[in-house]
Amino acid sequence: MAQQWTEAGTSKTVSIRAGDRDLNIHYNDTEVGEETVVMLHGSGPGASGWANFNRNIQPLTDSGYRVILMDCPGWSKSDTIVNEGSRSHLNASALKGLVDAIGLDKIHVIGNSMGGHSAVAFALDYPEHVDKLVLMGGGPGTGGGGLLTPMPAEGIKRIGRLYREPTMENLREMMDIFVFDTSSLTEELFHARLDNMLARKDHLENFVKSIQANPKQFPDVSHRLDEIANETLILWGRDDRFVPLDTGIRLLNGLQRAELHIFNRCGHWVQWEFADKFNRMVLDFLKHGIK
Repeated sequence: MAQQWTEAGTSKTVSIRAGDRDLNIHYNDTEVGEETVVMLHGSGPGASGWANFNRNIQPLTDSGYRVILMDCPGWSKSDTIVNEGSRSHLNASALKGLVDAIGLDKIHVIGNSMGGHSAVAFALDYPEHVDKLVLMGGGPGTGGGGLLTPMPAEGIKRIGRLYREPTMENLREMMDIFVFDTSSLTEELFHARLDNMLARKDHLENFVKSIQANPKQFPDVSHRLDEIANETLILWGRDDRFVPLDTGIRLLNGLQRAELHIFNRCGHWVQWEFADKFNRMVLDFLKHGIK
């Protein structure tokens, strides 16, 4: 029988250097596998690697991959932080610190939302460590900007309100447009997410302070996308109300070796809403590339 992974059973912490900061970074690690896949979560209040990707771990490990979920600085069990610069590049620096600390070389990187921004930044800053990229709902545009979508996007506004006022009502307001089919959202999920948020109010307060210090936490790097030669799979929800679809098209246009798949009747959480198909597509991509 295949190993059944749990959050507690894979939980680890490492001390790293990210820029001029010493940080304790929490991550989940299955530890075995010839190739390593690192997953980077989004920026929603209460987010974590495990919350974002728990539906995707088992198929990857069953296929022989080592899976690592990194909690970015300022989320879940990692150290809190007030960030005045680029959050994307801070997360990339934290991932470099983790890679160095546990002795990894090349990794595949899967990023959702903020994690997509951070994966792009990692590929730009540390290309020697990147194999393949999978990007969902995040890209080069500052704050998820799109040509045809008012800024900030509807979902980004609701995230901001939830950071400022972490209530169940505001959480439901955000999640109501986070996924396309809200019938899949359970009371258990809502309460777990709220508990995770309220357990680290310092993260919420420091994220608000970060936005006040620098509203553009995720700078536009679309002018540098052609520097990335890695094979890239771009996955997007047609009904994403946080980061619009045309951002995915900008990624496809800018990257050297990429393909884009659009999921209809899908919001911002492709890896959760279409977990089975997502897992099949990612495994095929990791094994065979985009050719």
